[in-house]
Amino acid sequence: MRKLLCCISLLLAQFLTYAQDTDLYNQSSEVNNIMVQYYADRGALNRFYAIRNSPERRERMKTLQEDYLKRLSALGFEQLPVGSRVDYTLFQRDLKSELYQLDQEKKEYTQVEKWFPFAERIYAIEKVRRRGTVPDAEKLAVELNNIAKEIEQRKAALQKDSSFSLALSRRASGIAKGLQAALKSTYDFYNGYDPLFSWWVPAPYKRLDGLLEDYANLFNAKGKNASSQKDDGSGIIGYPIGREEIIRQLQLEMIPYTPEELIAIANKEFAWCDAEMLKASREMGFGDNWKAAVEKVKNTFVPPSRQPEAMMKLYNESIAFLKEHHLITLPPLAEETWRMSMMSPERQLVSPFFLGGEEFIISYPTNTMSHDDKMMSMRGNNPHFSRATVHHELLAGHALQQFMNARYKSYRNFDTPFWIEGWALYWERLLWDLKFPQSPEDRIGMLFWRMHRCARIIFSLSYHTGKWTPQQCIDFLVDRVNHERANAEGEVRRSFTGGYGPLYQVAYMIGGLQFEALRKELVESGKMTYQQFHDAIIRENAMPVEMVRAILLKQPLTRDFKTNWKFYHL
Repeated sequence: MRKLLCCISLLLAQFLTYAQDTDLYNQSSEVNNIMVQYYADRGALNRFYAIRNSPERRERMKTLQEDYLKRLSALGFEQLPVGSRVDYTLFQRDLKSELYQLDQEKKEYTQVEKWFPFAERIYAIEKVRRRGTVPDAEKLAVELNNIAKEIEQRKAALQKDSSFSLALSRRASGIAKGLQAALKSTYDFYNGYDPLFSWWVPAPYKRLDGLLEDYANLFNAKGKNASSQKDDGSGIIGYPIGREEIIRQLQLEMIPYTPEELIAIANKEFAWCDAEMLKASREMGFGDNWKAAVEKVKNTFVPPSRQPEAMMKLYNESIAFLKEHHLITLPPLAEETWRMSMMSPERQLVSPFFLGGEEFIISYPTNTMSHDDKMMSMRGNNPHFSRATVHHELLAGHALQQFMNARYKSYRNFDTPFWIEGWALYWERLLWDLKFPQSPEDRIGMLFWRMHRCARIIFSLSYHTGKWTPQQCIDFLVDRVNHERANAEGEVRRSFTGGYGPLYQVAYMIGGLQFEALRKELVESGKMTYQQFHDAIIRENAMPVEMVRAILLKQPLTRDFKTNWKFYHL
């Protein structure tokens, strides 16, 4: 009987402990159902109102955001647990951000509307098509022919106009592309099925489609002329967004620092890297000539056919290290199912180093590359450099993120590079602190990448505030970090023309520093072990790190929460 009572008491204690942390491990929240319905509704509306930049679509999407803001505000925020308050705060932020973007679209549309007096007639054609109304093919052909004549007249006037800003030229080009899409959906629906349509419409449609394509390209050309960034010899032309927009986006990401403060953080971290690099260089016998030490490390590359094998060796060492130090729980299936592939030469132009996730994509030369490019690729992907990043790309970095995001709180759609890249970069810093590098060559490899993360903050913010050109960014990576020039060019091209957001490169180190600051609060204070801390984070899914902190510290968020966590002291 006494044993039975002891067992019952133990189970009750375990239950109470679990009950205290249900908010931490719960797979749902009070906001979840609203979010699920919103994403389903938004998907349905995006598929139905498919013509980008059309006023009809814009107004319908605005109504959607406003309706869900009302539904969200009806929840009793003060009665919600912390995790649900986080969902509320971030979902509300996203809805308001969507409204902001729609408002910007409307303002820009209004400013270029005079160049599209025929737009409503094209939108009306597509609207009738949605429900399969039989068209008056002869009348439609006349309409398309008349619109084509109008565009030819507008093109002549547009070529003389020099008043376009970059934003307006891009919006106008997008409107022209949307009108093309509206006509194409109509043409594809009826042509070949409606005999009269197939007889009357193809010729005027093809002429109008070509003119809209030319119209869009003409607006794009206006944008290139209006851009503050010209081709400086690098061949890289991006779209710098300016200081004001950077600050707005930083606030959305819950980063309460200015661009200048972030650059100061990067420079402070850079100074630490410089000191450590000199220590390693001296140990290798190169004195203060750290670039010579880096050159020796670069030349430790493996033969072309041996790179996958070398990466597996580094992976096995990092996994053994994670387990030996009880740093995080690694699901056996996550270890079993990540896979390898080789990166194409074309992709290596914008991704000169390997990439990761469930698929580990190895960047290494192929037989089609020039000799110089082969050597730069091999030198830039040597084993000592890769030692810093295998665990970044695989476990416990991106591969584990993808695995866990699909299994824990998957309703949270708050993707942010400060969580995605910040978490992976955090592991580089943590393994350094725990003495994962085994030699001065290893330390140089890891320091190379840490310097690179500092450089990313400096060159990307300098570019987007209009202070640097792409070529200056390339030169900075070569001179300050000792990148291979082709790799530096690929890095800058990827940053500004690879589809990444303006803050993406900033997010690596800044997100990593956020996780590091949070670790100091919870692990180094003795409140959690490494394993408890890391397991808790990876089960919460992607969100701004300040919100991860709110959950783990059980902070009483307010309905009008504003970012305020100063995680780094200059």
